[in-house]
Amino acid sequence: MVFSFELTEHSKLDTRNSKLNTAFMDICDLAPSYIRSIAPYQPGKPISELARELGLPEAGIIKLASNENPIGVSPLAQRAIERAVADLARYPDGNGFELKQALSRRFGVDPAAIVLGNGSNDVLELAARAFLTPDLEAIYARHAFAVYPLAVQATGARGIEVAARGFGHDLAAMRSAVTGRTRVVFVANPNNPTGTFVRSRELEAFIASLPPEVVLVLDEAYNEYLPEELKSDSVAWLKRFPNLVVTRTFSKVYGLAGLRVGYAFASPGVADLMNRVRQPFNVNSVSLAAATAALDDTEFVRRSYELNQAGMRQLVNGFERLGVEFIPSLGNFVSVNVGDGARVFRRLLERGVIVRPIAGYGLPQHLRVTVGLESENERFLDALSQSLPG
Repeated sequence: MVFSFELTEHSKLDTRNSKLNTAFMDICDLAPSYIRSIAPYQPGKPISELARELGLPEAGIIKLASNENPIGVSPLAQRAIERAVADLARYPDGNGFELKQALSRRFGVDPAAIVLGNGSNDVLELAARAFLTPDLEAIYARHAFAVYPLAVQATGARGIEVAARGFGHDLAAMRSAVTGRTRVVFVANPNNPTGTFVRSRELEAFIASLPPEVVLVLDEAYNEYLPEELKSDSVAWLKRFPNLVVTRTFSKVYGLAGLRVGYAFASPGVADLMNRVRQPFNVNSVSLAAATAALDDTEFVRRSYELNQAGMRQLVNGFERLGVEFIPSLGNFVSVNVGDGARVFRRLLERGVIVRPIAGYGLPQHLRVTVGLESENERFLDALSQSLPG
């Protein structure tokens, strides 16, 4: 009888588990199809992960995959971080008053026209959430930042990908793709991962040509890496174009990628809408303090820019010596045609060098490499010479 009782209990347990599994699957099936079909964003491989996979010492690995600043964190930001740690038991300022004031002083923008985010990714998603619904459309270019289609898909809206021209934005084709259902257009300038760039006059004319109900999200994550003569006066355009949203980040030239701070400039009405869908404490207190301090560290930004210029020349010269094609870039990265991106990527990993495969951007022959320190660039070029086909 005891044995029979145990079988009965196990049978009941199996039945319950079966029902739970069925219920779980049914619940997942009830999620919107546009959510279930999202392919999650794939970040660059961390150094620790490669060390575990291949048994390599972490100290011997270099990472040139995520467009990070190779000289690290601004000294002013570092000191602000140390001070902010003492107050971690308190919630951050949900309005980001000090950082908004600093941005307002630097760029001459009303604090009411500023939106803060957990990296510029967050701000891009806020723009999508504020304006898109399942019956609307958003436009972005082929080979543009992967977050654009993800942000659009998460709202249920239809994403329209427009063919690239010279690996960059074809603004005329993008304008032709605008319909009565279009509500958002994304433009990255410089573009990631190709580093291509749209000149100021062409970009301004494009914005002016858009219907007033279409929001132009201008992603300037790499703006600080542009020579001064190429920078657009995009912030001044806000006075003329209430449908313009300009997004930037502290993750690149300011060296705060690990703290995740981004921001947007927009008309006060648009900023208010974006703030309505923003999480109350989406930027933490340490990040707010670090970004506020980093904004004043003009010497650090200058050094970072100059290092990037020298490093880009070093990489380009190396590519020319190796006889490989590359896409001229105005960011802190460059995409190089290695023939078989997946195979060369793997060979580089085996040599302790992490770069970024970009097949997901429609560029399976290319790898994107971040400009690093001089020694890192040389290490990459040496490893690349040993990893190319043939």
